[in-house]
Amino acid sequence: MKERLKTEFLGRVFNSPLVLPAGIMGISAASLQAVSRSGAGLVTTKSLTLKPRTGHPGPVTEPFEGGLLNAMGLCNPGVAEGLQEARDYLSQADSGQGLIISLFGTSPEEFSGLARRCGDLENTFLELNLSCPNVFDEFGTPLAASAPRVAEIIRSVKTATELPVIAKLSPNVTDILPVARAAEEAGADALCLINTLGPGLAIDITTSRPVLSNRYGGLSGGCVKPVALRLVHLVSRTVAIPVIGMGGVSTWEDAVEMIIAGARLVGLGTAVMDRGMEVFTEVNSGLAAFLENRNYRGIEEIPLLEI
Repeated sequence: MKERLKTEFLGRVFNSPLVLPAGIMGISAASLQAVSRSGAGLVTTKSLTLKPRTGHPGPVTEPFEGGLLNAMGLCNPGVAEGLQEARDYLSQADSGQGLIISLFGTSPEEFSGLARRCGDLENTFLELNLSCPNVFDEFGTPLAASAPRVAEIIRSVKTATELPVIAKLSPNVTDILPVARAAEEAGADALCLINTLGPGLAIDITTSRPVLSNRYGGLSGGCVKPVALRLVHLVSRTVAIPVIGMGGVSTWEDAVEMIIAGARLVGLGTAVMDRGMEVFTEVNSGLAAFLENRNYRGIEEIPLLEI
């Protein structure tokens, strides 16, 4: 059954189509290796910045029925320490396990500078976080709101590295298709969507104050899945490059929906926070059984949505 889960992505074959998104399990090599052992085909680091960031003070998460608000604030140890953890992870990874290094900058120059720091790595993908919604006060509107800006950043990064580049796009735009096209035309090798919706607000009724210290946070969890499915479907029909789909996926049925919508790989984020790393094992098991019951040799044989 495990053979049915093997998935090709940008010229490599991974043990599973499941992906750990950025920001879920931190940056340490040990935590990323644990997720790989639990069944993720690829794991993503926290978004790395040129200098360390402490992020927002707590509280930074607030669960609610159907989802989660979070405003982590891009906390990370900085690119130097983050890349050392990446090297430690890669030293123990097998050929069916992959690493995505997420990068966050505020300009094409910052993004290309970060990409150059990754030049000695092999068998690695770079994800450009163009869509973080919970640092609006600090950095303004997410970069993914502007198709020309997205294209400028990707072109800059592509001149700085030979590693495959994945652009992570925002759902918080009027029309995502011009942004997706611009990313593809600028040289992105793949797209990742969606990042969190919002930002949103939770209120403490005893104090009449926001629950989160940052006031607003990005929205994730099961409640965003219909939006994610729609955008993955629209984008995957518009571009020729592969799409990593995520947003509200927590079961194997959710994963199948995302694949039918057009995703080549499927991310599990909030579900890991809710149910632990075992969720990868559970979803892989259900997905493999689905493929076997339908006599599909792999996820590429699952019929796509035709509308």
